[in-house]
Amino acid sequence: MSNQNNPLELLETTDDVEPTTRSERWRVWIDLWILTPLQIMWKDRRTRYGSLIILLYFMVGTVGVRLVSPATQNEGPAYVQPFDFEYTHMVYGYEVWQFPLGTNGFGEDIFAQTIHATPAMLQMMLAGGVFTAFVGAVVGIVAGYKRGTTERILMTAADIQIAIPGLPLLIVLAMALQPRSPIVVGLILGITSWAGLARALHSQVLALRSESYVEASRLMGFGSFPIMRDDLIPNIMPFIMINFMNAAIGIIHLSVGLYFLGVLPFTTDNWGVMINFAYNHGALLSWAGLPWLLAPIFAISLLGYGITIFSQGMDRLFNPRVRARHATTMDDSDEPDPMQ
Repeated sequence: MSNQNNPLELLETTDDVEPTTRSERWRVWIDLWILTPLQIMWKDRRTRYGSLIILLYFMVGTVGVRLVSPATQNEGPAYVQPFDFEYTHMVYGYEVWQFPLGTNGFGEDIFAQTIHATPAMLQMMLAGGVFTAFVGAVVGIVAGYKRGTTERILMTAADIQIAIPGLPLLIVLAMALQPRSPIVVGLILGITSWAGLARALHSQVLALRSESYVEASRLMGFGSFPIMRDDLIPNIMPFIMINFMNAAIGIIHLSVGLYFLGVLPFTTDNWGVMINFAYNHGALLSWAGLPWLLAPIFAISLLGYGITIFSQGMDRLFNPRVRARHATTMDDSDEPDPMQ
């Protein structure tokens, strides 16, 4: 297929040598789809720092919960302040703070609470982000390319969803379904987010479908699915990825807000539940209770910042010419650093 944005074709053009043996094809594939993305991400400060922050939260949600014991009531005095050296214990022969972020009004370790709230938040974020990006991308791309009755049906569904107020709909669904699984919560919260992405992609695909390389693929007899997969998606993938990241951030904020309001059932430890308990027990009325409130807020803000700067660097990662230039070992040291 003639695809001017296919990085593998760019790589083969610049090399002027098409890989022939199986080992050469595997080497090109590994270099193009594994080594090259890692090189691009590491050279861009946004993706480097963002990926490190996201990796930190992933490690906290998988390994950290096994290393840190869950918080229990009355494990310490109420409202111990952060980094109070009066409360220490021995870990592998070293004396460390027993309550690094202090304790809440129930004598629970705030640090342990924050750690064990992370897995549920990551599950909600991933489920809601994937649902939003997948449904929005499928509806927008298919409607923009197929046109006709298919376009009218899909865009009417998107318009109806946009017209329905999002927050009341989420409250009604949450009260009716009472979801207990973080994944189900994420899917429910993603219901209100996909239509905007579908509308935006629909407009982009309408412009792309008239491009010469798409027309050439159509004249060569390729079907709708190969054209959408090979000609359209590579051009809009950065936009989809950025919207996936934005949707993930939105899912975090929505879930925290609904847990804070008490709409969602408190079936799992998460940052929204922590904020709810902190607020209802007077954390805003005294300095002693502020760590209970600020710890989950800081965790939310840091994760949102990491996702944001990571998504900003996705354009370089999905840019086929940048990938081809890295894959052919050309010097990229003269490019300006986007973070400077």
